[in-house]
Amino acid sequence: MKVIIDNGHGINTSGKRSPVRKDGSQLFEYEFNRSIAAMVMMELQKQCIPFVQLVPEIEDISLQERCNRANQIHKSDPGSFLVSIHANAGGGTGWEVFTYTGQSESDVIANIFGNEAIKAFPEFRMRFDYSDGDLDKESQFYILKHTACPAILTENFFMDTAKDLDFICSYAGRSRIAAMHVRAIKTYLKSKNQL
Repeated sequence: MKVIIDNGHGINTSGKRSPVRKDGSQLFEYEFNRSIAAMVMMELQKQCIPFVQLVPEIEDISLQERCNRANQIHKSDPGSFLVSIHANAGGGTGWEVFTYTGQSESDVIANIFGNEAIKAFPEFRMRFDYSDGDLDKESQFYILKHTACPAILTENFFMDTAKDLDFICSYAGRSRIAAMHVRAIKTYLKSKNQL
């Protein structure tokens, strides 16, 4: 059972950046996503948990190619599942997780991630949708719709909201986000008797 880590977006993705901060710095989402993914993968490696980085390139890789890669991995390892890591935008605050529409194994994974996020970030809002009986939000995001394996997409706070931005720009904040992802992955693997 392999964890597919997708660090969303590339260096040449237009937009996907925070406003300029008071100190003149700016967060670029591709860098944040890769930073969290690198921390997650380092810990998975330490704990001998099989994983693969979906996009090792820094350049933008099309969503179709990302899905093709994920589907090839899933074909050779049918137990694999995908975690796509992102930072949010749009003036909100907090943490949320997405799956494709309908009920599937992705919802089971998303619930585990959501419950870990509740414990990991008590000072932040959890942006959940319980209308269908579970906490994930459903979306037609391409990476979720076109992958054969279970897939979730985490939105780790808002890069255009000052409190969230300060958190995700800090080493402490990034460490907490990465640790939450690792705990959720381990909890899911344990539920499948893979740890």
